[in-house]
Amino acid sequence: MTRRDVPARDKAAAVPAQRSVVTAGTWLRIPSAAPGVLRVRPLPGEATASYVQRFADSYQLTLPQLLDGADISLHRHGTPPAAELILTPRAAQHLAALARIPLPHLRRALPHLALPDDAHDTETAAHWKRLEAEQQPVRACTLCTRHRSHGATDTAWVHRPPHRLVCPRHHQASPDPRLTTTVRTWTAPELTTAHHAHQRLLRHPRAATTWTTAHAITTRWYDHQQHLTHRWRPRLNQLCEANVHLTNTGSASPALLTRDLVIYPETVALAHALSTLPNRPHSTTNDALTLIACRLGLARLTPNANDPLRAFLTHTRH
Repeated sequence: MTRRDVPARDKAAAVPAQRSVVTAGTWLRIPSAAPGVLRVRPLPGEATASYVQRFADSYQLTLPQLLDGADISLHRHGTPPAAELILTPRAAQHLAALARIPLPHLRRALPHLALPDDAHDTETAAHWKRLEAEQQPVRACTLCTRHRSHGATDTAWVHRPPHRLVCPRHHQASPDPRLTTTVRTWTAPELTTAHHAHQRLLRHPRAATTWTTAHAITTRWYDHQQHLTHRWRPRLNQLCEANVHLTNTGSASPALLTRDLVIYPETVALAHALSTLPNRPHSTTNDALTLIACRLGLARLTPNANDPLRAFLTHTRH
């Protein structure tokens, strides 16, 4: 900021600001407590394109207008969740200054924010990058989004880690990128219970490994209708009754779109059981199956030789 900018800044601060105050160069001139300047907080794991769009919505601007106001050149075209914005390091600095959020904090919240700092790119630019289906973010909780967007929008897209599948406060979830509307989970309170159990599981040193294993096992059981179908089918029906849009999505069946959500409580329970199994030579596979059956609330568990759980206990655990 030059000396010439100081009087202009003081004059601007003395005038009641409007929501559309973002103009070219504003990222350099926004005072920390200017009236009318909105602080739009990112959601954990939010896609950069989603955050910038929410930021623009809060000022009643389009995404290109907001980036132009931050002196960021926009290349190519795209929209979330099918595409992501990739910012150069200088552009990320401009966005952080405009948002009044320290760049390290913004980087932690937006996993795809910018190119590495050592990238030899002096341009202040944002590039659209198309994402493959498995890389696309999912819809965030609408109420959390509206709260962090000053009521301007309820649409946001996040790269959700497994332990944030459910919003326990607002009882919403989005288990599949193909869903453009969140799934209301209030009819299945065990999902919220599983969420809290998953947070406790994260403290275990083998949490990541056992979660991956448990998820693969329960997914196989679900697809082959084994062991827990008597519990999963009613849960699926409950979710469909509370979310009629699931039956109107032409891209996939409700059973596939909600699979991760339907199996979530049992996946968390299995992951916890696997993380606490004794890893001793005298601990037999049958002993482990008895313990796991107890954790899953089953009278007994007798998987066949080709079952992924038996394969894990027999060949992997020891």
